[in-house]
Amino acid sequence: MKLTDNTILITGGTSGFGFEFASRLITLGNTVIITGRNALKLEETKRKLPAVHAIQSDVRNPDDIVNLYEQVTHEFPKLNILINNAGEMRKLSVHHEHKLDEISREIEINLIGPIRMIQEFLPHLKKQKNAAIINVTSGIALMPFAIAPIYSASKSGLRSYTQALRIQLKNTAIKVIELVAPGSSTPLNDKFRNEVGFNPNRLMAPEKVVDEGIQGIMNDKDEIFPGFSKVARVMSRLAPRFLVSQAGKIGASFIYGKQ
Repeated sequence: MKLTDNTILITGGTSGFGFEFASRLITLGNTVIITGRNALKLEETKRKLPAVHAIQSDVRNPDDIVNLYEQVTHEFPKLNILINNAGEMRKLSVHHEHKLDEISREIEINLIGPIRMIQEFLPHLKKQKNAAIINVTSGIALMPFAIAPIYSASKSGLRSYTQALRIQLKNTAIKVIELVAPGSSTPLNDKFRNEVGFNPNRLMAPEKVVDEGIQGIMNDKDEIFPGFSKVARVMSRLAPRFLVSQAGKIGASFIYGKQ
């Protein structure tokens, strides 16, 4: 897919993969719109990337998505690429108490958010000659990460939804792409750095993840597996129990309610 002269909307564009995507895609000659929940972070990102268009919007809020659609399609009618990147990851033990209206937070942001975004923007994308939906999942979609069970479920669900979406849209001009991101040195993983068994040296730089992601998109790949996610893909087929058990060793004391 050609990655120049596109109009691209990226959710969660103020840090991590979203910021790197925005930076690289602007450099390649695209019009880039980012969203985020935090107005101050959006302003900071705008200072770093003056060419970016920033809109405050929360993928957890259906009304925000409807308003975002109306604003973006009015101001940027050539929008043809949607990158669902916004995400949240919490370490969570079921042995601790949790409010029921918050326990599913990652499902609402990481899974329901992209589903709603796609459903809302799909009629517009179908009108474009060339379009793409890019969903950022995770290597954790291939194996549950016990210390982050709701996040694991959300990314596994998004991977399944993406595969089904690709089949449903095969007779359209919309390409459906999944970036299966490995563990990366983004703010998402900061909370795990002090957990026993967590090795920050194994985290892949977000710049490298996005580099491989962009290369994969340009090479028309449906699924892109940077770094360790390639290994996880193979191991999830050859030795799934071993992979799960190894991931389950990280933060064991927290998992079993001892913290």
